[in-house]
Amino acid sequence: MSELETPAVAAARAAGIDFTTTRHGRVGSLEEAAAARGVEPRDLIKTLVVRRAADEHLLVLVGGDRRFSWPKLRAELGTNRLSMPDAAEAQRVTGYERGTITPFGTVRPLEVVADANIAGRTISLGAGAHGAGLTVAADDVVRLFGARLADISDTA
Repeated sequence: MSELETPAVAAARAAGIDFTTTRHGRVGSLEEAAAARGVEPRDLIKTLVVRRAADEHLLVLVGGDRRFSWPKLRAELGTNRLSMPDAAEAQRVTGYERGTITPFGTVRPLEVVADANIAGRTISLGAGAHGAGLTVAADDVVRLFGARLADISDTA
């Protein structure tokens, strides 16, 4: 199998951080995907695109065992108006299809808000392709993207 090469992998390599990539193809559940990537389900990170204004977006990182909380994110950002863009807009903003979105290698830099539960852990994010993951230290992600760590989730 050839090495996975996506803008996300290239960006992680350029950042000079330690990471591994995994190709696992189609999986039937979060637990299956986590096992294929060698992480706990809570460390399989969902990357969500959130619209703050007409052309202002941010990325939200939440562990697989957690549910993203709109009220908590609104309070953290000090706004009442947030929404989720459709798939086409999310791809235009990030360069990635839903299910492959990652903060690495987006078409333009985006603010990142990460759930505080990821700190100090090894996590696996999308790698910019379906059925592929980028496993990295969460603290490296926070540092690289200047991510804001906050309580933005509830138990699933």
